[in-house]
Formats: sequence, C-alpha cells, structure tokens
Amino acid sequence: MYPRPFHYHRATSLEEASALVSQLGQEAKLLAGGQSLIPLMKLRFANPAHLVDLNFIPGASYIRRQGEALCLGPLTRHAEIEHSPPASQIPIVHDCAAGIADVQVRNRGTIGGSLAEADPSGDWAAALLTLGTTVHCLGPSGRREIALADFIKDAYTTALEDGELISQISVPLPPANSGGAYLAFKRCAPVYASAAVAVQLSLDDGHCRDARIYLAAVGLTPVRASEAEAELRGHVINSEIMAAAAEAARAAADPQPDMRGSADFKRQLVLALTRNAIGIAARRARGEHVEGSHIYA
Repeated sequence: MYPRPFHYHRATSLEEASALVSQLGQEAKLLAGGQSLIPLMKLRFANPAHLVDLNFIPGASYIRRQGEALCLGPLTRHAEIEHSPPASQIPIVHDCAAGIADVQVRNRGTIGGSLAEADPSGDWAAALLTLGTTVHCLGPSGRREIALADFIKDAYTTALEDGELISQISVPLPPANSGGAYLAFKRCAPVYASAAVAVQLSLDDGHCRDARIYLAAVGLTPVRASEAEAELRGHVINSEIMAAAAEAARAAADPQPDMRGSADFKRQLVLALTRNAIGIAARRARGEHVEGSHIYA
C-alpha cells in the first residue's frame, strides 16, 4: 500500500525544522530514520499532511566526548554508535546499538527518533536510563534539558512540546570499576524483543556500590526494578545475590500477553535475562572483556 499524499519539506537546520513543525501544526511529522514512521504511513495508520525531513541537516549526526559525558547527535544512526570507539567505552551502549533489529534498520534508524517515538518495546530508553542520560531539546521557546527519566511520560508519549525536537543526547561516563549489560530475548533479529533487561553497576572492593536495573518491553514505559537494585547494593555479587535480584526484577515486570509471548513467559524471561546481565556487568566492572549478545529463539 502507498502512503496518502503529503507535502515534503527539507529542513536545513534544527531551528528551521522546529519552526516548520510549529507553523504546520498537528498535521506535520518529523522524519529522522523513518523506521517507525514510514511503515505506519504505508499502512495508512499515520497520515501526516506534511513531512519535515531532518536528514539533510549538517552536523546533526555525531558521537563525541565532551568533558565527562558522551554526546550523541539526534540523527546519529544505530550502526554509527555500534562501531564507534568512544561509544564502545560504555559497553551497555554498544550492546544496545549492536542488538537493534537487523543491519538495514541499524543503518537507517536514529537514536533521536527512537527516543522521541517512546515505543514501549524500544531498546534505547532502558539502556540509557541506567546511565542518568539527559535529553537536550530545541523548540519555539528555546532550549532546555530534561532527564530521560522525566522525558518519557507514557507509551508513545514524551515531554516534547509542540514544535519541539531532540537536539542532543548526553550520556554521563560511568565511574571507574563500573560495568553494564543490555540483553534481550527475540524470536528473530528484525522483531521487537519479548523482554529485555539493562543493568549498570559499580563495584568497590568487590562489593556492589551502586546498581541500576531497567526492564524493557514488559510495561508501558521502561520499568525500574528498584527492589532488584537493593538486593545488589552493599553485597559481593555471587550466585545467591544474582538469583535474589533476578527474582525481584521478575516481580517488578508488568507485561501484557501478545504475539511475543504470554505474561508468565515474559516474567520468566526477565528472571533469566536479569541474572545473566548482572553476571556480565559484574565481570565487566572487574575489568574483564566479556561479549554480551541477545538471545534468539
């Protein structure tokens, strides 16, 4: 099926894109990677009268370190992050980028578009929430910074105001003796995960100093497993502690049954994924080079 007719606008700057969307109103949509919007338009589930293309804006795709943060441009492709040496210094970021869908989607999809979509089954939000990420926004009222935890309001709903768009994503560099991991279970590479778990922790003399655990695809927004984090803090990471934390994460999950599995099946996935992700994160925090990869049915 072909999309309904629309007017095409090619923005030359983020400021121009914001102004265009403000002027055109609710009938306008921003086009970044298009991996979510274009399929919806082809199915005519989305029928924008105006499409504002961001892909020709110079300097909107970058990965660079600024002080104690890794800064990502809104048009930065998943594949660019996957193969970026600076991004690879934060293993959970590399895990997430390398596991998104298939190579075609990673070559076109953007981190800014993914976060703005706020899809409950998306990957980036859960991984970046473990790192205290900040979203920089640009709109008619100027610029502002929003903690990612406050940016995502509900399924497909963000704190972006009318005419506002993402201008940058800032990821704080983890402290020394830190490690993270992002693991998902998928039926095959191109589909969304049945469940996914992001773990970021830091160690002090063998004990867990701090931990952040978020669950993806098992709630309307990423679910923070606070009780699971509490099971880890102050303890040496061993099999018993990992099992207790994994059980707490399973209890925190709030999945809905769908074509990707029953609610009970997804809770069991959370249990196994959390245990494995904690193990990888802890080994990485100790300085080991550990490969982490998604599990496919």
